[in-house]
Amino acid sequence: MVSVDGSIVVQIVNFLLLIWILNMVLYKPIRKILLERKAAMSGLQGDIDGSVDEVKTKEASYADGVKKARAEGQKEKESLMEAAAEEEKAIIGKINESAKAELKVVKEKIAQEVGGVKAVLEEEIDAFADAIGQKILGRAA
Repeated sequence: MVSVDGSIVVQIVNFLLLIWILNMVLYKPIRKILLERKAAMSGLQGDIDGSVDEVKTKEASYADGVKKARAEGQKEKESLMEAAAEEEKAIIGKINESAKAELKVVKEKIAQEVGGVKAVLEEEIDAFADAIGQKILGRAA
């Protein structure tokens, strides 16, 4: 049989003393390290969240910058195209004027040559008419 005597009180005191010593030596340092690690992890998580937000903000800013740059580039392209079209019109107009002037000179030159040839032919027309008439009639003049 189990008898309850004074050794049970010693065992209870021994058990409580062991729990207190284990708590001081083992459990409190481990709990302290776990709390420090939890605090460090939450701090790192906060830094990560802040960095992610910052990256998102910078990405949005970058996208806006690219969009604005493209819009400016498109406007610049359109203005250059308009300027080029105006310059093209001016060059074509100059070429047309030059071509008209050259055509006028060529027409005048042709008209002068036609007039000269006509005068020469009119002078020689009588001779040609006599020669043709002789050939048609078959007699010499």
